[in-house]
Amino acid sequence: MNEPGADDVSAIKRQAKAVPQTPVTAIRNDPWQIDAARLTEIREETPGVATFRFAWVDNHVTSRVAAQPGQFNMLYLPGVGEVAISVSDSQIRSDQVVHTIREVGNVTGAMFRLAVGDTIGVRGPFGSAWPLDDCVGHDVVLVCGGIGLAPMRTLVHELIRRRNQFGELNLLIGARTPSDLLYQDEYSQWNSQGIHVHTTVDRASTMWTGNIGVVILLLERLKLRDPAQTLLMTCGPEVMMMYTIQTAISRGLTRDHIWLSLERHMNCAVGTCGHCQFGPHFLCKDGPVLRFDQVHSLMEVTDL
Repeated sequence: MNEPGADDVSAIKRQAKAVPQTPVTAIRNDPWQIDAARLTEIREETPGVATFRFAWVDNHVTSRVAAQPGQFNMLYLPGVGEVAISVSDSQIRSDQVVHTIREVGNVTGAMFRLAVGDTIGVRGPFGSAWPLDDCVGHDVVLVCGGIGLAPMRTLVHELIRRRNQFGELNLLIGARTPSDLLYQDEYSQWNSQGIHVHTTVDRASTMWTGNIGVVILLLERLKLRDPAQTLLMTCGPEVMMMYTIQTAISRGLTRDHIWLSLERHMNCAVGTCGHCQFGPHFLCKDGPVLRFDQVHSLMEVTDL
């Protein structure tokens, strides 16, 4: 797919002036309402990580619970508990709900013991979304580490769907080993649809012929056409995101053009329990996607 040239991007920017710049958050009538969803498919992605696809038991649920890229749902297993998991495939045009999950605790462990046909409860969607409208007319860089690609997958899909609205698109993916790279069978398709996919691993296998090293090295080497007009979004371990942001700023990106997705324990998802408090923010409703200039001082506080 041909990328927009400089003249095309300038034209897109002029058109973008009328586009709202505030991320859209889907609103439910009742955040405590639980909708039933039946498991239709389990796909192993990497060791300890799988994608779960559910269909709504009530077909009329779809329009009410459509999620924006970057938002999350609360998945409920009766007798076990509830866990916040980012949406990993677009619900905007689907009657299904898809989550890529890593097995790390009691609830996610129970999820991995489900069988096709089992039913769970779903609340959501909750939280802020990736700022797609802010990206119009700009070059965009996505940087993710490990399972951080899962919350970005819907963003990738939407960037592709609206490809002619953006400049150059680059997706930088880092993982510990080649077998830990998520959605590997989709990379070639994303490339053909206009997103340059760059991968790197910390430790290579004998068959690996790609980049070796942390994902920040990919950002250091990436050619940027106009850093001051480039937007960056990142998701992954906080230490990785902080080094990514520092590198981006050193390369000329501005703080208000950098967005990150933060993770804390989401217990109620409506900002009342306080478990996900991050300074003055409650990440379940003010986040998880936040602009860096809004939280940069908090990111310097250890263990906040």
